[in-house]
Amino acid sequence: MSTTTSPGESLERALAAGPVVLDGGLSTELEARGHDVSSALWSARLLVDDPGAVVAAHTAFAAAGAQVATTASYQATLPGLEAAGLSRAAAERVLASSVARAREGLEQAGVAGWVAGSVGPYGAHLADGSEYTGAYLDPTAPRGTGTAALRAFHRPHLQLLAEAGADVLACETLPGAAEVEALLAELDALGVPAWVSASAVLGADGEVRTRRGELLAPVLAAAASVPCVVAVGVNCTDPAAVLPALGALGGVRGAVPVVYPNSGEGWDAGARAWRPGSSSAGADIGAGPGGGFTALVPRWVGAGARLVGGCCRVGPEQVRSVAGVLSATGS
Repeated sequence: MSTTTSPGESLERALAAGPVVLDGGLSTELEARGHDVSSALWSARLLVDDPGAVVAAHTAFAAAGAQVATTASYQATLPGLEAAGLSRAAAERVLASSVARAREGLEQAGVAGWVAGSVGPYGAHLADGSEYTGAYLDPTAPRGTGTAALRAFHRPHLQLLAEAGADVLACETLPGAAEVEALLAELDALGVPAWVSASAVLGADGEVRTRRGELLAPVLAAAASVPCVVAVGVNCTDPAAVLPALGALGGVRGAVPVVYPNSGEGWDAGARAWRPGSSSAGADIGAGPGGGFTALVPRWVGAGARLVGGCCRVGPEQVRSVAGVLSATGS
């Protein structure tokens, strides 16, 4: 594991030297600390109401071994913040502030790491669980949208996070090829480092696909071909699907894999609650320090993963175990 970094070292260079530890689910840690993340803004609400709580959560992950702090901007979209009563200018300031809060968290933990500006899918701001289906990617569907609209939606978020000083943009939990394509066009124009990560599923046929049903490998191959994209992979995915996803990426030329699955549980959008999943890999995530999640990490790294962490329902203790496993294996 790359254990030391300098503020001026690029993430791309660090990845060439070895695996880098990502953080976990920011909303998971905030909720564990007693904060309400049930609103349409999710954890982004605290950027407005209690930014110190966001810093403390970032610090907890960094102290546990995370070298990358992912901003609380996943659901901090300009339309969402404006719907909550903020002016456009105030919404832009809140979104940009997520970078400074993440940087503070790293500094308070004494970690010279990187800040990843989280760019969630269009469906996240709808707060209806559609980022896990990608239904909105059908332009003919209710609340559907096309490529031009997706590009226009994402453009200001990408620009604001880059201008605020994010070291890399984390375009994450993407449910389908159409949204990946739209983001790639914007990233290519912007030209700043980014990673592109899909929320994938393992089909009954053993193939790894996007939530919209497309084969994952061609979608991520397109992302890996864009010069500013430093890593491609999966997140908010069942841990059991990670190895097959890495296998699919094995044939993608130039791909540097990023993997940060969830606990294996499933999100019930109607009840706004996590439900037990069928994956044995994720079921014991809380069993001991890291549970079954941690046991899979050496296999992920052996299969090529270079950015490794967790997503929803993965807290600092699991991240500590990930960092420990990588240190113990000398990766």
